[in-house]
Formats: sequence, C-alpha cells, structure tokens
Amino acid sequence: MTLDLFARPALLFLPASNSRAIAKARDSGADITVLDLEDAVKAEDKAAARAAAVAAVAEPWAMPVAIRINGVGTVEHDADLAAVLASNCDLIIVPMVDQPLAITGKPVAAMIETAAGVLAAPAIAHTVSALIVGTNDLSASLRLPAIDRGSMGFALQSAVVAARAARVAVFDGVFNRLDDPDGLARECADSRALGFDGKSLIHPDQILPCQAAFAPSDAELARALRLVAAASGGAERFEGAMIEDMHVAAARRLLAAR
Repeated sequence: MTLDLFARPALLFLPASNSRAIAKARDSGADITVLDLEDAVKAEDKAAARAAAVAAVAEPWAMPVAIRINGVGTVEHDADLAAVLASNCDLIIVPMVDQPLAITGKPVAAMIETAAGVLAAPAIAHTVSALIVGTNDLSASLRLPAIDRGSMGFALQSAVVAARAARVAVFDGVFNRLDDPDGLARECADSRALGFDGKSLIHPDQILPCQAAFAPSDAELARALRLVAAASGGAERFEGAMIEDMHVAAARRLLAAR
C-alpha cells in the first residue's frame, strides 16, 4: 500500500475514545488524523477505544487516518496490532520504538521517544515509512529538567538524518502550549528549518499555522521558478550565488510542494 507522507505536514492526534473529537476531526483540514490508543486513553478504556477507532476508519474520511497503537511489549499491543491490520486505517503508528520493526500489511511510522530509539533510528528508518519524534517522552528519557529543543538538538537532527538516509518522511513532536500561537509558529518554522516534513499537533487550532509554516513562501517559490528557468546544467552563477544540479532539484521539489 502506497501512502505519500512527504506533503502532509499537519498530523492531528486525538483520543480514539473521544467520539466528539473524532467527529470534529473529519472536517478539521488536518493532513493526517491520528486516532490514539496509547497515552491519550485510560487503561480501562483501551478496548473500547480500539473498537471505536476501527469503527471510525470504516467510514469515509477526507484525509488519511492513522491509528497509534500501544507499544511493543505492552498488554494491549497484540490486540491493537491485529485489529488495526484488519481495519481500513491508512497508517499504523508505533510508540516507543527502539529497534527495527517487522510489521507488514500497512505503512508504519515509528515514534522515536527514547535515547535508545535515537541511537537505533538509522536501522529503524529502513523498516518503516516514517519516523515521528515524540519530544515529550524523549525529554524525559534524556532527563532534561524541561522540554528544551536546544538540549534535544542532537536527537532531533539525528532523526532527520536517519529518515533522509532511508528516504522516508520524518515528523517533529508536539507543541504543548495551546494559548501561544506565536510560540507554535516559531517552533513550526524551526521544525522546517531542521528538515522535518511536518509536525505532530494536539488541537485543531494548530493545523493552519502548521501548514502555513511548512508551505513555501511566495518569495521562495518565485526564486525557485527563476532558478529552474535559468539553469542550464552544471555549476553556474545565479543571482550572485553558485548553483549546481542539486539546487535545481531542490527548487523543483519546492515547486512541487505548492
């Protein structure tokens, strides 16, 4: 099954146990909706949430729908995996991954949320369709006194490098503050600058700012058009800078993302 994850920057996570949130997500404009069976669901609600997620993806959606199952080795993992593989979901998300996965039948995204996961990311990336950095759990694994992107810089860039080497998509973690749109915009811009393809979100209000941050600006698009039109092959001068075929390829990718 083919699922293009590179042009889908806004991943909206919501509890699969929340029927109202699921109903709202259908018209949210998210690029991917993620029905969560893990952290967002109480232990006593896991079975009901699993049934609700399977029922939800049986209905038509305007966007791809992923289901985040409980992690390998947890009580709910096997039942989650069996149910999700048999469902109509488009993507399986596995949390707390620290070694390569061997799940077949649907596209899989692995969440890098521990120090061990960061170190294993190059191997993990070759067994999945995408990596997602879980910054909250990663911060705890690294024993950081606070969630600080500067302190996680090596881990964030390691995930991007691993994904690029394996030619799979890679997504940044969540921005926790719901009442700080400026902070969200800055963090989304930082995510794009680091090379991420998109970002995990926890509220529908975060979708449009995220999509705007990851979309190429008018100035970037205009320059890309000029560069592609001017390029004649090999190394050459363009608007005061040296360009090569790799710059032309990057410009074409930018234009394709419009």
